[in-house]
Amino acid sequence: MSLSSQLRMALSSSRYLLSHHVLLAHQAGMAVSIGVQPGPDSLFDEPLRMRVSGLSPLQPVTMKAWLRDEKGQLFHSLAFYRADGEGELDPALSPSLGGHYTGIQPMGLLWSLSPQTPFTRLVKRDVASSPFSVHIQVFDGHCSLEQLTHQPLATATNQRWFMKKGVSRIPVREGRVRGTLFIPPGKGPFPGVICVNEMQSRLTEYRASLLANHGFTTLALAYRYHAHLPEDKLTLDLEYFEEAVKFLQEYPKVKGPGIGAMGISKGADLVLSMATFLPDVLAAVVINGCITSAVLGLRFKNELVSAGLGYTMSRMLVADSGVADIFEVINRVNKDSMMPIEMAEGTILFVVGEDDRNWNSKFFAVEAIKRLEEHGKDNFQILSYPGAGHYLEPPFFPFCYASYHAVAGVPTRWGGNAKAHSFAQEDLWPKVQEFLRKSLNQ
Repeated sequence: MSLSSQLRMALSSSRYLLSHHVLLAHQAGMAVSIGVQPGPDSLFDEPLRMRVSGLSPLQPVTMKAWLRDEKGQLFHSLAFYRADGEGELDPALSPSLGGHYTGIQPMGLLWSLSPQTPFTRLVKRDVASSPFSVHIQVFDGHCSLEQLTHQPLATATNQRWFMKKGVSRIPVREGRVRGTLFIPPGKGPFPGVICVNEMQSRLTEYRASLLANHGFTTLALAYRYHAHLPEDKLTLDLEYFEEAVKFLQEYPKVKGPGIGAMGISKGADLVLSMATFLPDVLAAVVINGCITSAVLGLRFKNELVSAGLGYTMSRMLVADSGVADIFEVINRVNKDSMMPIEMAEGTILFVVGEDDRNWNSKFFAVEAIKRLEEHGKDNFQILSYPGAGHYLEPPFFPFCYASYHAVAGVPTRWGGNAKAHSFAQEDLWPKVQEFLRKSLNQ
């Protein structure tokens, strides 16, 4: 080795040792801390502002977030950052240089939370008594999850609640109606909204509870697998949903004359049916829904409205990973099988994830709008999101690539990419509230 090469190596080594000692001295003199706004407690759909202080100028760090769901399943995320010249770090101003996401993403640590157990979707079951505890940590250097064995420089915790103080939660068993009612604090009355979720084994309340925080009296409505409702019924009765509409409409804390309804997946086509046949439904939010009754039949006033759009499981594709793609499984919809949505007296908001792999939500929405326009109707709006998949949740729910499908019986792809899907969730939530307020306050 030449003398000049030896000198260069020595100089490089001294610079490393000097910067390392400066780092240690800086950390010894000023503790690293994480500030979280609006504070240690927040609502789940509320954005966080995270700031790290006490770092060395330009120090490379890894930010990590993690939580455990109610079954103990671990979700975690990380991103690589570099402090500014003052030793400060603000993810709202500084880009992630790698990890689970890149670029300036203020809430990236939350929407990129990934399950340690594959095909696990984050679902909140108990909305009343416990939050999700999100732990935020900062580590020295850029490290993978496997390399994060040393102690963090700083830790903070944010308790993310689903009901704000003063919201009432009331289990409902009224006639045939089963579900949970959420009432905002205050005198009221408030606009009333029925929330109908996808077809699954139990009632979920998180969407209804979060909406109630924003001034709506909401009913999370069960229609199967809950409180003695029929579990094996292949044809649903729309009169059950009519009873739910009348129950909410007549509730003292609900502002009339009509109500709204919001649904996703199977819940979306039920909401579309409600808007079609029940004139008191003045606003319908249809999130990635079908334009006829999917899978299950639908009956109203002793007449069969729809026999239930069937599916052909042989068209399912299964990757080597075991994840299924069921995009082609659902049978084709023809005009004769479509719901007569031109009968709807209220306004319909179609929400589309353009990369939905559960079924062709974009096609369904386009065909629905064609039918409305053919009948001279203009009582509709559409929000269509490129790169978004099927499960469009309230904001900051982690992107779910694949999870167990109740009908297919295997893990399936939901479509979308994390960044575009998460943007869609954040953009959609206030627009849904605006649509419901405008439609129900007329």
